[in-house]
Amino acid sequence: MKTVSEMKVLLAEKKLNESFGSVYTEDAFDAQYSRFLNVLESFEKRFSADREISLFSAPGRTEICGNHTDHNHGLVLAASISLDAIAVASKNDDNIIRIKSEGYPQDEVDCNDLEAKENEIGRSQGIIRGIAARFKALGYNVGGFDATTASQVLSGSGLSSSAAFEVLVCTMLNHLYNDGKVDPVEIAKISQWSENVYFGKPCGLLDQMACSVGGFVSIDFEDTSKPVINKIDFDFASSGHSLCIVDTKGSHSDLTDDYAAVRSEMENVAGFFGKKVLRECSKEDVIANAGKIAEKLNERAVIRALHYYGENERVLKQAKALSEGDFEEFKSLIIESGRSSYMYNQNVYTCKKPTNQPLSLALAVSEQILSGKGAWRVHGGGFAGTIQAFVPDAAVEEYTSVMKSIFGDDSCYVLSVRPYGGVSLA
Repeated sequence: MKTVSEMKVLLAEKKLNESFGSVYTEDAFDAQYSRFLNVLESFEKRFSADREISLFSAPGRTEICGNHTDHNHGLVLAASISLDAIAVASKNDDNIIRIKSEGYPQDEVDCNDLEAKENEIGRSQGIIRGIAARFKALGYNVGGFDATTASQVLSGSGLSSSAAFEVLVCTMLNHLYNDGKVDPVEIAKISQWSENVYFGKPCGLLDQMACSVGGFVSIDFEDTSKPVINKIDFDFASSGHSLCIVDTKGSHSDLTDDYAAVRSEMENVAGFFGKKVLRECSKEDVIANAGKIAEKLNERAVIRALHYYGENERVLKQAKALSEGDFEEFKSLIIESGRSSYMYNQNVYTCKKPTNQPLSLALAVSEQILSGKGAWRVHGGGFAGTIQAFVPDAAVEEYTSVMKSIFGDDSCYVLSVRPYGGVSLA
């Protein structure tokens, strides 16, 4: 642990390359040094120059395969990304957690009062209090600290900016008060619990798990209380590709019913067989009873159920392809997943506005540029927002140029898969 002045020298003279190299690519070092210096200066102005501090980072995440499967206890393949939330933090003696995030008011949580607050539902203060409460309930140490943070994880992009913040807070408590002994899976569960109970959002575990574990991970949600996590050993940096996320600028407003219908229709198909979720039914039974299900429910529900089963199969195939280093097979399965989301799950545009199709346009143009050499699919919940593309490095300039010409200069982000989740860097 270094003092503010000592850390400022290390950052200014760029002497943290070894620790930075664990989460950032070398060409990003200069930008990351500048980011941490800015956050450190913010800490110095807000709190004190006479403190011992540590540097922390937690990544965003991207869904690779398993589009709309987790809510029916399916399989998902996800990965942490190079965009992250960072913090400068220092323990204090007054048992109060103070976090000032760039662009937001300072949050304060008294560790002597960790009961849920109704007025903190939907607020970051509730997230922080919930994390501290869960740490304490599980027998871990909790204490006060002061921190300044900044995030590159795009809000509303499907990259899980909220989960990145949650994992960042957990990582600070873990290293400042628990010697880093809380494992990444436990951190993900603590983050989810806080978001569910204190923040008031009934989210699943996918986002937090991908942000916390790091790298490529497959997750089996058959038992949602004990999801099976498998970290996949694959060096994305050696693939010769970049991960591009394209923000098509479509509005997420008035889409609640669309998102809810995907889940409810899948669950209604399960209900036809007297079950709660599709994981409890077989694909063969759904196909054998497709006519009866369509008559009782509707055809789209049957089609979305078939998407669910196909995605589960693709997650297993993609995990196998990555484990064997077969990136070409991996890309072909990405395209299959995208087509299934488009044709079967039907979450690329909303039927409320059938002529408004920015995601469809991005996918169509991506196919024109990347056919035979890359891969593309809808990203996240769909209906609006972002697409994902795996672009050969030689085609990145062309791809980003075309996407920016359509959707704006700030629409296309070139990322990589980060091998680690939440970490203490210094």
